[in-house]
Amino acid sequence: MNAFNPCFLIPCYNHGATVPAVIDALIPYGFPIIVVDDGSELATRKILSEQAKRPNITIVTLPKNQGKGGAVIAGIKQADRLGFSHALQIDADGQHDLAALPKLLEASQAHPEALISGQPIYDDSVPKSRLYGRYATHIWVWIETLSFNIKDSMCGFRSYPIRPIVNVINHNKLGLRMDFDTEIMVRFYWDNGDIRFIDTKVIYPEDGISHFDALWDNVKISWMHTKLFFGMLPRIPKLIRRKSTDQQH
Repeated sequence: MNAFNPCFLIPCYNHGATVPAVIDALIPYGFPIIVVDDGSELATRKILSEQAKRPNITIVTLPKNQGKGGAVIAGIKQADRLGFSHALQIDADGQHDLAALPKLLEASQAHPEALISGQPIYDDSVPKSRLYGRYATHIWVWIETLSFNIKDSMCGFRSYPIRPIVNVINHNKLGLRMDFDTEIMVRFYWDNGDIRFIDTKVIYPEDGISHFDALWDNVKISWMHTKLFFGMLPRIPKLIRRKSTDQQH
């Protein structure tokens, strides 16, 4: 892989009120910022057009809302076209504790082929329904990988190594909504990808905007786990061999 040359990637859907503060917090790191406008309403589009006047900020505009996964895919492909080695995904709603960014950068630079993800530490603001839903997904992911290596597959605070992730994107029909975060991680693991974790605090602001649709996104996530389960079955021998190799190390 080329020298470590990262950019920040912010998927944004109607987060005009919060995204400028996120950008302000990222500017001191000196890395270019790609914001993907996922079909936002006029108010957010106006705010993003103002942000685009700042140096080192690229706005990718999707004409229609694709979902978080679709926005991240568009951002990763743009980062690839621009020659970046890594895309550091940051949510636009201020949910992530950016004090963990130095750890994310350090881990990504030390292990450039790895997908580095936050492992959330929640405070009392986390909705209990979301917390319990995460546990259900953890169990499914352990089954789909025959491994406990993936400690959390839903946190959107991560560093993607662009070339191997683009390979996964190009060879699979991935979910485009909230199912994307988990699916890309499982399929990257299936491709023998290295996945590592750092602790990061996650808060749910009282006035935060959530685009999680309790019905539709849960249907999508259930269908994703069904696909991954049946995709795991022919991979069982390979996954067992990998588990044995991992244990030896």
